[in-house]
Amino acid sequence: MALDPIEKKPLNMFYPGSKILSVGSYGCNLKCPFCQNHEISMADFSSGETVYMSPKELTARALAFRKAGNIGVAFTYNEPLVGWEYVRDTARLVHEAGMKNVLVTNGTASLSVLDELLPFIDAMNIDLKGFREEYYRKLGGSLAAVKEFILHSSARRHIELTTLIVPGENDSLEEMEEEAAWIASVSPEIPLHVTRFFPRYRMTDRSATDTAQVYRLADIAGKYLKNVFVGNC
Repeated sequence: MALDPIEKKPLNMFYPGSKILSVGSYGCNLKCPFCQNHEISMADFSSGETVYMSPKELTARALAFRKAGNIGVAFTYNEPLVGWEYVRDTARLVHEAGMKNVLVTNGTASLSVLDELLPFIDAMNIDLKGFREEYYRKLGGSLAAVKEFILHSSARRHIELTTLIVPGENDSLEEMEEEAAWIASVSPEIPLHVTRFFPRYRMTDRSATDTAQVYRLADIAGKYLKNVFVGNC
């Protein structure tokens, strides 16, 4: 739990300059070998110290931080949709208290789950890991499913997308061109964060992404999208 700048989610076009109470737990439904939060995302409840906070208690904590600039609650750090019922129950109370809810997710969930959450979620950052189905299979997910999640969300809520550029995996100019063109077909207004990879977890066999390549890919995305941001550079 931490009171973070909203830009750290990253959300650059949703209440910029504000802060949000960011909370996480354990577990994920993907197995990304480069996960920066693997200590919690790849752990289970028995792996470390935990503090249970009920939806009512978490809402009260968010309200208590309002005087410090807090606008609501961000469900983040691990994959919040592995405990989507808790997210739904808390987000409902946060809304009733007049505050905002942010979901930071990999977008790997059924549309029925998304429909239960959308009435209470104000903004999302969705990881679009890459734009090749075979790459998603390596991570244990499905590109088609994430595209459906993005399509379903974009018409109803503010969304921003993040693509982590991993050398040798999803760093080709052609793939970014396809990705950006598809996002633009949904809406050219959707912000895209193109971020730099650093060696982590089980992927320490390669160097950090070349900064110049990140900027090249962002420039390509900018041919299709109105709001492209570079991260970790």
